[in-house]
Amino acid sequence: MPADFVTKPIHGGQPVSGRNIFASRRGVRAVLALTGVGAVLLAGCTTNTEGTGPPSGDDYVEVHVEKVDAIAAQLPQKNQASGKLVVGVNVPYAPNEFKNPSGEIIGFDVDLLNAVGDVLGVTPEYHEADFARIIPAVRAGTYDMGMSSFTDTKEREESVDFVTYFSAGIQWAQQSGGSVDPNNACGLRVSVQTTTISDLEDVPSKSAACVAAGQSPIEILKFESQDAAANAVALGRVDAMSADSPVTAFAVGRSDGTLEAAGPILDAAPYGWPIAKGSPLGPVLQQALQHLIDDGTYQTIAENWGVEVGVIETSQINGATS
Repeated sequence: MPADFVTKPIHGGQPVSGRNIFASRRGVRAVLALTGVGAVLLAGCTTNTEGTGPPSGDDYVEVHVEKVDAIAAQLPQKNQASGKLVVGVNVPYAPNEFKNPSGEIIGFDVDLLNAVGDVLGVTPEYHEADFARIIPAVRAGTYDMGMSSFTDTKEREESVDFVTYFSAGIQWAQQSGGSVDPNNACGLRVSVQTTTISDLEDVPSKSAACVAAGQSPIEILKFESQDAAANAVALGRVDAMSADSPVTAFAVGRSDGTLEAAGPILDAAPYGWPIAKGSPLGPVLQQALQHLIDDGTYQTIAENWGVEVGVIETSQINGATS
């Protein structure tokens, strides 16, 4: 078990520039949101130069969650005795999980799991780990669960169970007022972060379809960071960008109206928390999350981070679609 951990971090702090991550949440390297350097470069187009975490800034709504004894009583005895959930997490992946300048792990996922902990009367204890090692560590019992924007897939369900909590896919963005259609983007200039699913699959496949139809290919501009890819749209260097939907939503929310979503979310799939196969913890987490969905807390947390487009109405155990 990693030696370094933090418990129930507080809200606040600007995202910091990060790295790509191999074996990512969606099968390719993960992408980051419009943060750090990108926020500064956009200063001429937006007022987003002091980010404090969620894109909603001063509109951030603190949530207050009470323990629900009927659900908490179903927790495995070891968690009731320790008063904690040991959670494996990989950062950064803004806006879901990343560090503020004080080193606290914050984000949508963090706020949501903290609220689940409140329902259950326990405190999440976050242990940093390589993304690819979290599921094996959950299976081995090192962690009670994982929390790193894992896409719930049939393949992964063979080794662990998942409690679904969000829906994500590919989402394009454009300058506000634009008319970009991701499914009819032949001849346009589109920015992507290198080695992401947008770079390797989404935009190339659309461009190939254009060529096959006798139209001009999409001109793909590749950037080392998602910051730079979003900045290119804001400054008019490209017509649009492609990224994971929560990443795009976060970038749009922090752009002070400069950017907007272009088209629907594509290839949506559920995010889930991995737990050991057959663990009694799964149904308890599912009930706690459903309680937060039903009472509106879940929606508030999603709106705080600008990712409400991906909210779900019902949490499931093993909800993979493919």
